[in-house]
Amino acid sequence: MAFEGSEIWFLTGSQDLYGEVILGKVAANSAEMVAGFNAADGLPVEVVHKPTVTTPDGIRRACIEASADDSVIGVIGWMHTFSPAKMWIAGLQALTKPFLHLHTQHNADLPYDSIDMEFMNTNQSAHGDREFAYIVSRLRMPRKTVAGHWQDAAVQGRIGSWMRAAAGVHEARNLRCIRFGDNMREVADTDGDKVEVQARFGASCNTYPVNELAETVDQVGDAEVDALCAEYDDLYDVVPELRLGGDRRESLRDAARIELGLRAFLGELDSMAFVDTFQDLGGLKQLPGIGAQRLMADGYGFGPEGDWKTSILVRLVKVMGQGLEGGSSLMEDYTDDFGADATSVLGAHMLEVCPTIAGARPSCEIHPLFVGEREDPVRLVFTGAAGPGVVVGMVDMGSHLRLLANEVDAIDAPSDLPKLPTARTLWVPRQDFTTAAEAWLMAGGPHHTAYTQALGLDVIEDFAEMLDVESLSIDADTTVRGFKKELGWTAAYRALRTGV
Repeated sequence: MAFEGSEIWFLTGSQDLYGEVILGKVAANSAEMVAGFNAADGLPVEVVHKPTVTTPDGIRRACIEASADDSVIGVIGWMHTFSPAKMWIAGLQALTKPFLHLHTQHNADLPYDSIDMEFMNTNQSAHGDREFAYIVSRLRMPRKTVAGHWQDAAVQGRIGSWMRAAAGVHEARNLRCIRFGDNMREVADTDGDKVEVQARFGASCNTYPVNELAETVDQVGDAEVDALCAEYDDLYDVVPELRLGGDRRESLRDAARIELGLRAFLGELDSMAFVDTFQDLGGLKQLPGIGAQRLMADGYGFGPEGDWKTSILVRLVKVMGQGLEGGSSLMEDYTDDFGADATSVLGAHMLEVCPTIAGARPSCEIHPLFVGEREDPVRLVFTGAAGPGVVVGMVDMGSHLRLLANEVDAIDAPSDLPKLPTARTLWVPRQDFTTAAEAWLMAGGPHHTAYTQALGLDVIEDFAEMLDVESLSIDADTTVRGFKKELGWTAAYRALRTGV
């Protein structure tokens, strides 16, 4: 499974009224269902069968135990029989992990020729889940509701997406983002309230002097540098001037030393996300290019120009996309093509686009950088793979945080880009450029984003709901008029919910 060491607990609700025979069938049916989930291809987290809960104290204890166990990233609840819902109040109030309410039934078909009251009393989820759903709604508890037979592939797919979102929440609550330098001067959307993000997501963000990083870089041994350069030579199409014996080989060695220093520094701090800024490079010879790219490829979050919110997002989409086809990366809407049949966006950044989205073997190149006042940085250059994707941005609205997501379709570039010295990808937004761009702008969407070809909107939306973060999506059904109304509705909802 993609998330080894993580668990989803499966809690089956019933009551003592039905006697040991029926409760024995309930337990056996639940265990069989859990075994089926764990054998299914689309569920990335192990499901753990827990004893049937039948009393208020038993429910409360199970929910407290799930909340206290760091390996548990979520709980699935199902009422096999009728489970009087007031029994669940204390337990649900104590539960701090993401919750999914599964409305299903062990049997798929009704045994019309043999059905009796014992069968009816054993298989009462049709109304047992309705009683349960009432109390969850009454408590205004965030949850995912999935209805359908447990063996149905579509049902399992929705559960799997929810599991990935739960894994993202778990990671967010433990994530440390390291800042080298501050935000790019005078830039607004990369800034934000670190306290609010930590309070809502759990992710912390703290600054360390870039010269401390530079000291770590300077301590990297030559043998390590040579070994990493040999790895570059093997993995990428290295341009002649950077190859062994080339006149810019030392620049490649400097880039390798920076990568190794970054890995060591972040490892000491147990951090899986970081930012830098070209306006504060201290003793670094280059702005990290290939190092930032390769760290992202290994699952690290990254944001340029001090954009810590995007760094956190990049890390989280990488975690949630584990084991799926398609990569993810820092991205920036850089420039548009209005001359095509369908207006497209060229996404890129100066250096730091993750090679997991590459459509072919990257080239390792060196080019001047128009900012930063340091030596020319080494970077990987490639064009992103075609296919569906999602662009996600985190917005600090002052009163609250907003996650904004746009479905896109990455396309093959109509021609080569021989003079563009950076990695890039070309995409067409859904519904269309005008609708998507106007909706994004109305929502205050940022210019840096997390781009993923592994996840769909369902995971992003589930993730936001788990954290009680406003979520807005732009897809093939979006209209400007409807989106404008949705912005008003969500603003009213937030005001009623929070008083702000």
